Amino acid sequence: MAGHSKWANIKYRKAAQDSKRGKLFQKLVRAIIMAAREGGGDPSYNVALRNAIEKAKAANVPMENIQKAIKRGTGELGGASYEHVIYEGYGPGGVAILVEATTDNRNRTASEMRFIFTRHGGSLGEVGCVSWVFEKRGAIYITSKVDEDELLLTAAEAGALDIENEDSSFIVYTEPTDLSKVSEFLAQKGYPIDRCEIVMVPKTTVPVTNSNEASKLLKLLDTLEEHEDVQNVYANFDIPDEIFEQVESA
Repeated sequence: MAGHSKWANIKYRKAAQDSKRGKLFQKLVRAIIMAAREGGGDPSYNVALRNAIEKAKAANVPMENIQKAIKRGTGELGGASYEHVIYEGYGPGGVAILVEATTDNRNRTASEMRFIFTRHGGSLGEVGCVSWVFEKRGAIYITSKVDEDELLLTAAEAGALDIENEDSSFIVYTEPTDLSKVSEFLAQKGYPIDRCEIVMVPKTTVPVTNSNEASKLLKLLDTLEEHEDVQNVYANFDIPDEIFEQVESA
């Protein structure tokens, strides 16, 4: 296990997304619907649903909306029929991009994804063109300051795969099936867990050292994140700090 920031800036940070409250609510509600549909309506036995509910609560989504979303997912209530879709493509610099979305109109969303990729210097590819670059992992976020060495030992004891130190917070990576077990173990040991989720982690990264390409790539990722159907965007870029600074100051 490694304690350094192995995956820094690989999964694009989502701080800038969902600037509109209504759009954020819609994304969170869809995530609850899909989680309930795929794993059942009891958050005690459905980690994905539990995490989706926690995110919705953190964003102040009304409990009534959350309960209705769960019932829509389990089929107790009617409504639009959403499906989980994945789009794969390339961004500027040859960066692999994986987009997870929920949609009630697959053709519409695919057309809009293709337009966004093309407009920002990328290209939407065929199914499977970049998915091999990524592997599914459980991610446990600990945002409070803790002793890194102790966390490494405890995480290893719990069966975790790796940890990432990022800006005084930590991400503990696990096998997807071990997410609940490891998170519960860490919680029992007193670690303050912010949230848990299933993520896609790239096996390799692509360095983007040209500021123009980096700017185009980040705009592409921003636009994808802002789309109402998009839940998550993953990319295997590695932009040096000095290039980030150039892009931000431009």
